[in-house]
Amino acid sequence: MRSTLRLLVLFAFVVLLAPAAHAARTILVYGDSLSAGFGIRQDAAWPALLQQRLAERRLDYSVVNASISGETSSGGKSRIAAALARHQPAVVVVALGANDGLRGLPLAGMRENLAGIVAAAKKAKARVLLVGMRLPPNYGAYADEFAQSFRTLAKQERTPLVPFLLDGIADQPALFQPDALHPTAAAQPRLLDNVWEGLAPLLK
Repeated sequence: MRSTLRLLVLFAFVVLLAPAAHAARTILVYGDSLSAGFGIRQDAAWPALLQQRLAERRLDYSVVNASISGETSSGGKSRIAAALARHQPAVVVVALGANDGLRGLPLAGMRENLAGIVAAAKKAKARVLLVGMRLPPNYGAYADEFAQSFRTLAKQERTPLVPFLLDGIADQPALFQPDALHPTAAAQPRLLDNVWEGLAPLLK
């Protein structure tokens, strides 16, 4: 009788723990309109395609897209603590800074904000991938410093870097919406490939 009772207790214990044991780890995509899927269906945006790829490769991760159109590095820094507490991610993809650059905001401030986001994610025991951006050449020396900011930060924080989210499509007008800023649905697989190159090693 006692052995049967012990088996029942053990079975109940295993059943209660099973959901937590098999819960998918979270990848938090933390960006702006380029990751939020501005102007296209949400299921066509690269974070949604990332979820599909993870499922196809049987990688036990779920994607939470916390990107907000128009977000700056300052806005991202102000809400990172709440996002980390809510989603408890295993991996954070930081894809912010484009709006800082387009608005000509001080780059020292951008670097400080991004460093704060990376530090918060690391403190929460998440692995971090930094996604870089570039500006059009007409921004002059500011554009050069902007691009260098991501490389400097990645080296400083010892964080993997995707050099340029729009690599392979930035020079193809047909892959942009009429505003010439936001990629079309057809461009999203390439964005995913760019991110995947840096992300895949973090999932092993």
